[in-house]
Amino acid sequence: MTEQVTSKRALITGIGGQDGSYLAELLLGKGYHVEGVVEGDPDRERPVLTAIRDKLTLHVTDLTDRARVHELISLTRPDEIYNLAAPSFVPASWDDPISTINFMAGSVICMLETIHEHSPHTRFFQASSSEIFRDAHASPQNELTTAKPASPYGVGKLAGHGLVHSYRERYGIHASSGILYNHESPRRPVDFVTRKIVNAAVSISLGELDELALGDLSARRDWGYAPDYVEAMWLMLQQDQPDDFVVATGVLHTVGELVDAAFGLLGLDVAKYVRVDPAFVRQGDEALLVGDPSKAAERLGWRASTTFERLVEIMVKAELESRSQTPTAYSIG
Repeated sequence: MTEQVTSKRALITGIGGQDGSYLAELLLGKGYHVEGVVEGDPDRERPVLTAIRDKLTLHVTDLTDRARVHELISLTRPDEIYNLAAPSFVPASWDDPISTINFMAGSVICMLETIHEHSPHTRFFQASSSEIFRDAHASPQNELTTAKPASPYGVGKLAGHGLVHSYRERYGIHASSGILYNHESPRRPVDFVTRKIVNAAVSISLGELDELALGDLSARRDWGYAPDYVEAMWLMLQQDQPDDFVVATGVLHTVGELVDAAFGLLGLDVAKYVRVDPAFVRQGDEALLVGDPSKAAERLGWRASTTFERLVEIMVKAELESRSQTPTAYSIG
């Protein structure tokens, strides 16, 4: 693909994560100058950034410190900021709820205040989450659904979501929130159920694992493919008017379907290797989190282009290739 040419500058917080790395690749392909915020040593090896590391400038800063954020934005002079930095594993937010909410709300307000006071041309994207609807009664959810989070993570995301709306209305900032539903890829950590299942299936196929223990196989999710979702983020900041958008496939699949797809690609008998363990059942899994992406389709021209089956195939192939120096030695299907 031929790279496009632009003079735009982008700053991505959380660039070292799944979404940040895919978004960086997307923007670089469009000719952007890309800088990012990471945790820890900026020179530390980050596998998801290895292929593009020499094209990036990385920074470490406290995003809840207004003076530091002002300094960062003054230094990087971004036309677009994509705020993806946040704890990524929802249940873990109960381990330190105060820090979780302080970071998720504090970082957003520091960036919005800096944009308002010092960089009004900068466009801002906030990664919101379907977790703001965790206890909502309506299904599917859209941009007008009443929020009802059920975890510190969800509360923190709702705070950021609300701040974007408030600053947009009060100051006219070009700030948009993407209400992101579950989106997966080979870059997901193994504590996420999609990667856990794929990792275990491959390990079993290679004789490295005897069984996989899971919770409720009937639990349903709206699963998409992360590279599709970062395209929606970019599209939001290209619009004349800012707004909030649900980013989802609009289709539910069960954990059991994910298991069947992954194990089926490897020719494995699910009944032989998968065990249900009630200890892994997440409280609140009865909520049907499925997004209505019709506004994104109408206004952004965006639709999730990767099917569920293709997503699982991509993840299984990547897992196989990560285990061998000669990936062509494996075949699936």
